[in-house]
Amino acid sequence: MWLSNSSVGRKVVMSVTGLALILFLTFHCAMNVVALFSPSGYNWICEMLGANWYAVAATMALALLFVIHLVYAFWLTWQNRKARGSERYAVTDKPKTVEWASQNMLALGIIVFLGLVLHLFNFWSKMMLPELMHTEDLQVLSNATNGIYHITKTFSNPIYVVLYLIWLCALWFHLTHGFWSALQTLGWNNRVWFERWRCIAYIFSTIVVGCFALVVIVFYVKSLL
Repeated sequence: MWLSNSSVGRKVVMSVTGLALILFLTFHCAMNVVALFSPSGYNWICEMLGANWYAVAATMALALLFVIHLVYAFWLTWQNRKARGSERYAVTDKPKTVEWASQNMLALGIIVFLGLVLHLFNFWSKMMLPELMHTEDLQVLSNATNGIYHITKTFSNPIYVVLYLIWLCALWFHLTHGFWSALQTLGWNNRVWFERWRCIAYIFSTIVVGCFALVVIVFYVKSLL
């Protein structure tokens, strides 16, 4: 099959799954920003999502996309090393300003994955999972849709704050390269659009990651007051 047997096909799979995950990040970012302005509104969103069938279906689809993206990342890295030594995640005309990110996409991706595991532990395992497991613990169930409670509890811990900020830093580097690289793979590879998408990637990644970081910092500062 072309999507798995050719290098270009594998890059297309990486690009499509990566862009789909970026769309989810955009939604998640918008959702988290609500917590800064309206705790009740954020909790309403958490309750609306909860363990409803559409939220569960979306979670399973996201998990599948992430697994495919991760598997293909290791596959491409292994192939690139085998064919070209230490060169990784290669695209044509790589700008010097993203050279470090380009050469360390897999390492950055592993950090992003570890951060995701931490995030799932702090939030998904305490919000959606108890509902799916039909736990009889009334206290756990009462907090399952109380997103503000979990945000406040998590980001009042300075260790988690530092870990999340490291995670977000890695995510920023991963996004800035991955965004325009994916679009280039899918056809926007002329020199004019190359520079435009690179600029858009920096702006988009900074806004999204900045909003996530703002939530972490704001709730940590609130815990100190």
